Amino acid sequence: MQKVNVCLIGSGRAGMIHAHNYSKSVPRGAIVAVCDPVAATAQAAAAELGISKWYQDYREVLLDREVDAVLIACPTKYHREIAVAAAGAKKHIFCEKPMAMNVAECDEMIAAADQNGVKLQIGFMRRFDESFREAKKMIEEGEIGEIVLVKSQTRGPSKPKEWMFDIAKSNGPLAEVNSHDIDTLRWLTGSEVKRVFAIGGNFRNKEVANTYPDFYDNVIMNMEFENGMQGCIDGAMYVQYGYDARVEILGTDGVICIGDMHEKKLLTCTRHQAMKRPTMHSWTYLFKDAYIAEDISFVNAILDNTPVAVSGFDGKMAVYVVKAGNQSIVEKKIIELIK
Repeated sequence: MQKVNVCLIGSGRAGMIHAHNYSKSVPRGAIVAVCDPVAATAQAAAAELGISKWYQDYREVLLDREVDAVLIACPTKYHREIAVAAAGAKKHIFCEKPMAMNVAECDEMIAAADQNGVKLQIGFMRRFDESFREAKKMIEEGEIGEIVLVKSQTRGPSKPKEWMFDIAKSNGPLAEVNSHDIDTLRWLTGSEVKRVFAIGGNFRNKEVANTYPDFYDNVIMNMEFENGMQGCIDGAMYVQYGYDARVEILGTDGVICIGDMHEKKLLTCTRHQAMKRPTMHSWTYLFKDAYIAEDISFVNAILDNTPVAVSGFDGKMAVYVVKAGNQSIVEKKIIELIK
């Protein structure tokens, strides 16, 4: 195999970012087909990508001998079913986060990939971002001493989709928004989460409070890691002011800050003594290069037969922490994560 031919399953925003990368920015990969249950959506995606092959049923994709790998970017509740079937068809798997609905589903996906000798990579693209990678290097070199606390926040401007309001179907903002933060903290601390305490509330979508009383659009989760380090996650949906993803790493001898609220190095001052600077509008812009890097990494792992950079175990542990956080919100107590 000289090049990895990929089929996108689920042609929403995240999926199409990957698809466009494979069409022009991944030298050893190519997008050859798309799959979406809505025919018009699948056709439109194929046309946008300049390819002719599209499917409505993922099972037909798995019969296509031209397809070497699938890129799963559909709603989380379908991830396990598609990934297990893809592994059985000897297709390599890139799965967007969250990996699955629960730990048991993650275990099934990991086992299926192992048993069939295919790669399984999870879409935590922040590990491929230049600033995050530099921060990781600085930590390893001891530039700020011993790590004490890692704080990570992600706040998104979009109003939640209807299915997101049902925590049983979406696992809530901790999964949809903060999976990246959870993985970032595991990666930067080099440790697993020992215990969590989380609080959540619905502040911006109060019209759904009666129908979805458990829904929260704002969450704070404190964590203690097995190595003694501390963590804090701040998540929010529908903040409207912009996309806001930042990290602070506090050490015994210093601090590392990643990210800011600004999209461009542009500042306007007017005769009204007002200052204006545009905020970051979307994660698609902020992590554009990181998406390309993770797609290249996935293809290289297949062609060079090397371990993937972000494993199924990484995806599983993020799901584990999400479930513990949601339990903490409901039960209003500290939740211990059992090894």
